[in-house]
Amino acid sequence: IGQLSAEHQALNLSQGAPNFAGDPQLIEATAQAMRAGHNQYAPMSGVAALRAALAEKAERLYGARYDADEEITVIASASEGLYSAISALVHPGDEVIYFEPAFDSYAPI
Repeated sequence: IGQLSAEHQALNLSQGAPNFAGDPQLIEATAQAMRAGHNQYAPMSGVAALRAALAEKAERLYGARYDADEEITVIASASEGLYSAISALVHPGDEVIYFEPAFDSYAPI
């Protein structure tokens, strides 16, 4: 996808490598969070307050109720989420179909 975007002079947002600077407000908010000590690994399932906020938003927007402690996990990346889901649901010998062109991390999973 990177090669195609370069070939057609398109923005490549597929791999998290945009060619523009981050928003100054986001950069400042990140710096403030780091100064406050929020620069360590999060719990494996994600920060509890974030999971609770996601559960509340899902209920508010979609009427869906989720238990933030049992049914919501925050992941670091799409690749991690896909790997986790596929590892949990696909077993040796199962057939998996995906469309191409696709994100270049899909095939090895």
